[in-house]
Amino acid sequence: MQRDDDAADVRFPPPLTYVLAAATGALLHHFVYPLPLALPVSARIAAATLTGCVGVVFLAVAVRAFVRTGQDPKPWKTTPEFVATGVYRISRNPMYTGMALVQASLAFAIANGWILAIVPAVLWVIHSTAIRHEETYLEQKFGESYRTYKSAVRRWI
Repeated sequence: MQRDDDAADVRFPPPLTYVLAAATGALLHHFVYPLPLALPVSARIAAATLTGCVGVVFLAVAVRAFVRTGQDPKPWKTTPEFVATGVYRISRNPMYTGMALVQASLAFAIANGWILAIVPAVLWVIHSTAIRHEETYLEQKFGESYRTYKSAVRRWI
């Protein structure tokens, strides 16, 4: 992971945090203590489908916005401009929100309560290891325009 000099001080790939959390939930469920989601199959399928679709849409639209502006979505790369259109009018962090929704979708799909219960912890880790650094970088680089955007748009949804 080669970090640009003009970039947020993010040192760990955020998507890997979600993958490790899901793996941890699966291991806890299998080896420590099963925590099944006590929902009817139809409710689990509906919840998995809804959260998964919304999560994938958030991710795809957010990545597309970065690509369209010629930027790399990796947080350790330079940000020549911050994106404030499309899904970024709904959430300042649609990629992280999308990944959290996909994690929740996986939990519903396989009826694993651990994976679902870990989502808030993952969001805290993402905030601590990525978002905090990204927002500091964006405020320093874009000043008042980013602060105005930040005060107008919620972090998650």
